[in-house]
This record gives sequence, structure tokens and C-alpha cells, in this order.
Amino acid sequence: MNLRIGDDLRVAVSANRRTPFAMIDAFVLSKEDWILAAIENLRAKADGEAVSQQYDDEECLAFFESISKRIFPLFAQVLNEKPSLSVKEMKSRWGVCHVDKKHIVLNRRLMGKPLDLVEYVVLHEYVHFVHPNHQQGFHALMGLYMPDYRQRRKRLNGH
Repeated sequence: MNLRIGDDLRVAVSANRRTPFAMIDAFVLSKEDWILAAIENLRAKADGEAVSQQYDDEECLAFFESISKRIFPLFAQVLNEKPSLSVKEMKSRWGVCHVDKKHIVLNRRLMGKPLDLVEYVVLHEYVHFVHPNHQQGFHALMGLYMPDYRQRRKRLNGH
């Protein structure tokens, strides 16, 4: 059986034609917590998109720049100059770091998120200038500068 939640928040189940309705109903009931969490995540995502639409790119960039200015000193010896920033609407990422160009792209939907979560994303992208992957060194540096980064990541991603 396959369970899906559509953008319209409708629950859909696919099952073999011979599967008894009682078994399908029991399957759906067993997934109640997952369904409610998925619906809440979809609603939060829609709310974040609505909030991000209230701001133009210049306003988003000014806000993100203020956070970047606070984080840059941690990386000044490695980078020599503050990376450039840009804003883009992205569906599956909060930020992207282009190490070779010294450039960070941030998702404009971050405007609808609490400040500590935006700080997490900006720091995350800065750490990629030192550790381009998500290996042990990356996590060690994130933990050094932001001991609660794992909790922030979970909150940001709705877990």
C-alpha cells in the first residue's frame, strides 16, 4: 500500500484491488501520526511561502546580509573577504554555497522562519567554505560555533 498527501492536503491511498477495505482502513489509522505531521509540514511550508512573498529580494538580501556580517568574522582568516549573497526561491534547499565563487545563495522562504534558524542556515553555508561536504569535520565545526545546530536543523525541517 502507498500513502500520499497532496498539495490540497487530501490523503490518498493506493492498494491492490483485492485488498480488503478493512485492511486499508487499518493501514491509514496506523499512519495517523505520520499523516498529521505531514499535513502540518505542508501547512507550515505554505505559510513560509506566503511570508516570503511579503518581501522583495532587496529586503531579503538586506536581512540575510546583516546575519552574514555577524558570522563572517569567524571565517575571516580563511576567506579574506566576505562572500557575496543572493536570494532565490528554492523548493528543496535552504541555501547553497558556491565555494569557488565565494558566493552563497539563500532561499527567500527563510524570511518566514525564526532568526535562530536563519542563523543556522547562514552558518551552515559558511562552514562549507572550510568543509565542502558533510563529513566529520563539517559537523565538528558546526558544533563548535553552534552547539545546538542539530536541534535547529530539525526544527527548520519540521522534525
